[in-house]
Amino acid sequence: MSSIDDLFKKPSLPSNKRKFEIAQNPDAIYKATKLSANGDVKSNGRATVEEEDDDIAAGPELPPEEDDIDDEEGRFFGGGLNNDTAEALNFIEEREKEDTLKAERIDSAWVRRLALNFEKKITRNSELRAKFESTPQKYVQELCNLWFMGSEADLDADIKALSILSEHSELYEEFAKLGCVASLVSLLSHENTDISIDAIEIINELTDEDVEAEQAQWDALVDAMLEANLLNLLHENLSRFDEGIESDRAGVYHVLGVVENLASRISIAERLGKETSIIQWLSARIQRHEPTVSQNTQYATEVLAIILQSSVANRLQLVQQDGIDLILQRLSSYRKRDPLKGTEEEEFVENLFDCMTCCVDDRVGKEKFLQAEGVELCLIMLRDGKMSKPRALRLLDHALGGQEGAACCEKLVEAAGLKVVFSMLMKKPDAQTTEHLLGLLASMLRSLPADSAPRIRLLAKFVEKDYEKIERLIKIRREYASRVSVADQSIKNERADLSLDEQANHEDEWLSLRLDAGLFTLQTVDVVLAWLAAEDDGARKKMRDILADRDESFDDIRASLQEQLSSMDAGGGSDDLVMKDVLSALIQHLD
Repeated sequence: MSSIDDLFKKPSLPSNKRKFEIAQNPDAIYKATKLSANGDVKSNGRATVEEEDDDIAAGPELPPEEDDIDDEEGRFFGGGLNNDTAEALNFIEEREKEDTLKAERIDSAWVRRLALNFEKKITRNSELRAKFESTPQKYVQELCNLWFMGSEADLDADIKALSILSEHSELYEEFAKLGCVASLVSLLSHENTDISIDAIEIINELTDEDVEAEQAQWDALVDAMLEANLLNLLHENLSRFDEGIESDRAGVYHVLGVVENLASRISIAERLGKETSIIQWLSARIQRHEPTVSQNTQYATEVLAIILQSSVANRLQLVQQDGIDLILQRLSSYRKRDPLKGTEEEEFVENLFDCMTCCVDDRVGKEKFLQAEGVELCLIMLRDGKMSKPRALRLLDHALGGQEGAACCEKLVEAAGLKVVFSMLMKKPDAQTTEHLLGLLASMLRSLPADSAPRIRLLAKFVEKDYEKIERLIKIRREYASRVSVADQSIKNERADLSLDEQANHEDEWLSLRLDAGLFTLQTVDVVLAWLAAEDDGARKKMRDILADRDESFDDIRASLQEQLSSMDAGGGSDDLVMKDVLSALIQHLD
């Protein structure tokens, strides 16, 4: 016998952001194709008679054609209506359209009526569930047919009717004041999972980033949901849904959508990690092995990356749960093979790298990354990977950066990573790869201890083959200095036509233009060159000679370092303070 909860299966609501893909049943496709093979289902299995002679007439003889018959308003061509009747019907049709427009007017009164009706349906459904809870099994089906099924269907329809609110975000605050938000959230604990999934879909749609709601309107709605214990209910539904069932699989997908929407506010992202076990669920979901990476697996990694980017506390929680080691294990299968392009698996791998990159920005994340042999894995990807190569390089750049990156810098040298890094540098890489390679060099020059074996090995790489690495660095500097110069000239021309106040309003735009031209890469290569000039007299002389070939000097590098120093905020963090001291010292060595 079918259960009550199985009686209501619904299609997924459309979403502008993403859509849950429903798996196709090959047997059903074959059956549908077979039924429609002749273009007419009714003709299947029946004998057909082919017309051999079109000239053979059948049935009564047609009446003779008469050109003079005028039946424009008659029975056969005019529908049997005279002018008066047609005008009456048109009048009725117009009135019906006006009534429909009046009935569809969406305002505060409409919301109150909707809320009242919605509450009635919830109450009625609860009463019937309580009434029939202890009913003997043999009477359940009959009672459902009479009462219960209608109640559940009415509730299902009313939940879906709330979808129209997403087009009228100005009513969000009124909807929250009426208490309907709490009632909607309470349905997440409904015994019928289909009803819960309906409610989750609506919450996902109402909080979606594509909804044109003002921040205050969105906050009023979401705050009411949070007060109704939304976060814990979302996690509970993740635990009770069975992804082996298609409707439950869609429910998991919509829960992840709600979590993504809520995580756009940093305070909520922190609450997700602090008040629920959703990070633990996401990390466990990522570990599930499947023949092919499913849509939910990919989406779980994407949501995890968003949550980690929003909060240091969330990153710390993942690290403490051995999340670094788990993610590296999943990434290890892609050290020499690439996922298929344009698939869920490709996005899955990208999201895993994003999760790791967030975590290694913190001290504890760097330590766990080092212990889990993350540096060695990234070097393997740099040597043998394709799709993973630029992402592994970016991950290493973040792992080696900052004051706490010294241990990772030493590990890279010990693991024979210098050969890999410099071989990539000498092959004229693209702009993004160049930026990260220079970042690695700058981090190692900054963090490796003076006179240590790793630092000596690094400096020796620049000296070998008559300082060819330094020549390459200066070529990179000239290339990016030329790009930035073009942007500076364009900004200068715009500045000439603007007042001082207008210029101030354009400063951020101009900075963005310079960064797009390669300002950050230019500043990084200048830091590397300044380090080498301060460390080695031979390198200093080689740099001076190469720069002199084009009437350049250390003054150009000094000016770049001074600009970096001037642009740093006075109230920066500890890393900024250290960087200021480094820049000041390098500027003095260039004098």
